Parts: sequence; structure tokens; C-alpha cells
Amino acid sequence: MAAASVALVAGCTAQAAGTGSTGGGGSASPSSSSPAEPSASASDSAEPEASPTADGKAPSSSPTFPTPEPSDSASASTGTPASPAVLKDGDENERVRELQARLRQLGVFDRAPTGFYGTMTAGAVKAFQKKQGLPGTGSVDETTWQRLLGASRKPTADELKPSTTNALDAPAPACLTGRVLCISKESRTLAWMIDGKVVSSMDVRFGSENTPTREGTFSVGWKAREWTSTIYHTPMPYAMFFSGGQAVHYSSDFAARGYAGASHGCVNVRDRAKLATLFDQVKVGDKVVVHW
Repeated sequence: MAAASVALVAGCTAQAAGTGSTGGGGSASPSSSSPAEPSASASDSAEPEASPTADGKAPSSSPTFPTPEPSDSASASTGTPASPAVLKDGDENERVRELQARLRQLGVFDRAPTGFYGTMTAGAVKAFQKKQGLPGTGSVDETTWQRLLGASRKPTADELKPSTTNALDAPAPACLTGRVLCISKESRTLAWMIDGKVVSSMDVRFGSENTPTREGTFSVGWKAREWTSTIYHTPMPYAMFFSGGQAVHYSSDFAARGYAGASHGCVNVRDRAKLATLFDQVKVGDKVVVHW
């Protein structure tokens, strides 16, 4: 009875990046048909906001930074006036994505760009600043940005949004004990961990800013190998529900379009084979941690 009541409000699927929605869940029902490779629905096939390039990636664009206000403070290393930060911890936009791609070219950022400025990005910026003889603030001011432009080239579309598997970041402390689906929004990865050791990992994507994936520590409430969202009429294979209607599940849209789209709050996985194996290993009650 408990599972049946949850099922009435469970389900999410893909949407074009940046589009609105009323929430991350919706009513859903189990699929009564034989398992089959899911195909994209009307919402799955929505066009990305920007026209893709020949390689199917969104076109790259260089950010235009505002002219910093003069400052009376001087840099101890350079003797020149310090510029206020124009990119810093907590920022999330395409400027950050290009920053990360350029830092990756220089070997100081070792993962796929995400567009979110977190501790890993700050550490990479500090490493670059140190090499350049600049104050190691971990934030990007105009001087740091101009040095980065001179040391790197304009990223390609594939460098900005690579299709390769994302590198894992350091797990959150809550991921280090027990059986855990450790999900990082910063590196866009899911790591299946048991007693602090990574058993398997895979790329994931999340909801848009209008339908965000909730962060925190949860547990797997129930599972469904075949599930269909009746509100969006799309398949959600290998669904593992952890917070109301939000679940980890396979997404054919993510497999086809990558990060050009977003879910309505669920954690999408694009590698069906990896998720199928994981689904068989995860038990109801296992911990789920979603963190930056």
C-alpha cells in the first residue's frame, strides 16, 4: 500500500535546458509492455536553446567580462592594483564552463567542464595563479583572466561539453560509510560506493534551475526495473526513487543529446548497461547522497 501511494506522485523525464516546469515529479505507472529500448518523446526531442555545431555540440562562446573598478589595494606579488573578482566560488554559468575548459587545456583542471565554480575549480585557479606569479586567491579577476587567455586557446565545442566519461571528484563525507549512491553535481557523476570504496561510476545530469534535483542525504525508497511516467508519457527504466518523485534512472534523451537537456528533477544516467548492473546491486534502504 505504501509503494502504491508513492507511485501516484512519482516520475520525471527530460526537458530542454532552461525550460520551465511545475515540478520534479508527477504521476506515474508501471509499464505493462515488454522491456524495450526507450525512444524519445515530444519532451525528449525538444531542441536545445542554441543551434548545435556540426559535431552536435552547442557552439562555444567567449565571455565578456565587465571592466573592473579601480582598487587602491596593490598586489604584493606584482605591485599593480588588484582587480575585484569577476568569477568566484558559487558562480554557475557559461563563463565558468569556458574557464574550466581553458584550465583543463593547461593541465590544472582534470575533469569535464560543468559550468559550476566549486572547490575543484578554485583549486585549479590557484594552481594557475601560482604558475603565473599572481596572488593565489582562487577567484578570477581581470588580470587572471587575461593571463589565461594568453596561455590557452578558445575551447572547441567538444572541450566545453565533452561526451567522454566525467572524472570523479572527492566524495562527500556522508559517502564514506555503508552502501551509497554518491552523486556529485559538480563533477556530474554517480559513484556506487561500499564502505568508502568506489565499485562503479557513471555520468549523470540533473534538473534545470526551474526543476532542480534536491540535495541532501536520502535513501532508496523503492525500485522499478520498468517504469513509465504518465504525466510525461516517457519510460524511466531502472528507476530507483530516493526523494518523492525524484529517482535515478536511465534516460534515452541524455544518451542522445547529452547536457543540451535536463530532467524534471531526476538524476539521469546515459549508460544503460552500467545502470542495469547497478540496479541489480542496489537494495531498498541504501543511502543516496546528492552534493556539490
